[in-house]
Amino acid sequence: MEWIYEPWPWYVSGPLIAGIMFLLIFVGRQFGMSSNLRTMCTIAGADKKADFFAFDWKAQRWNLVVVVGAALGGFLGSHYLTNTTAVAINPDTIATLNNLGFQSAGETYLPEELFGMEALTNIKSLVLLLLGGLLIGFGARYAGGCTSGHAISGLSNLQLPSLIAVIGFFIGGLFMIHILFPFIF
Repeated sequence: MEWIYEPWPWYVSGPLIAGIMFLLIFVGRQFGMSSNLRTMCTIAGADKKADFFAFDWKAQRWNLVVVVGAALGGFLGSHYLTNTTAVAINPDTIATLNNLGFQSAGETYLPEELFGMEALTNIKSLVLLLLGGLLIGFGARYAGGCTSGHAISGLSNLQLPSLIAVIGFFIGGLFMIHILFPFIF
């Protein structure tokens, strides 16, 4: 059972994702995490303020279970199903991140300098996290879905808007990491 503590390769996780997508298409469902935000806002009463939230949220209960499962799975995986092996990234990338001040690069999944509890006392880290969250939320709504929804579900359904969105995500990611990231840090 030692294999369960190691990161799984693409040839295991990829077919598992494809199998889930086949099942969702077979039962007429579409996967996407950001659509749950709309559902949660409707449950909280936003449908009384804006027509966008006026829909039958009970038909989306299954997707809320996916969110709970993702959070629970992430917690269990990070606390009980890991040997603390960090993601294997290129040594040049680790050196670049170290030069930018991320000394934990290559040792943890998320850099402690930005995502650790002490980062919440650093005003720059806090502003970056809040601004990043706002931009991600706006972008997901503006694009009609998040990266997982477009790249996994939309492409599985052969939707042209999802292909365009994924190309935009990729270009935006390259711009961020090569232009903005060194400028910010």
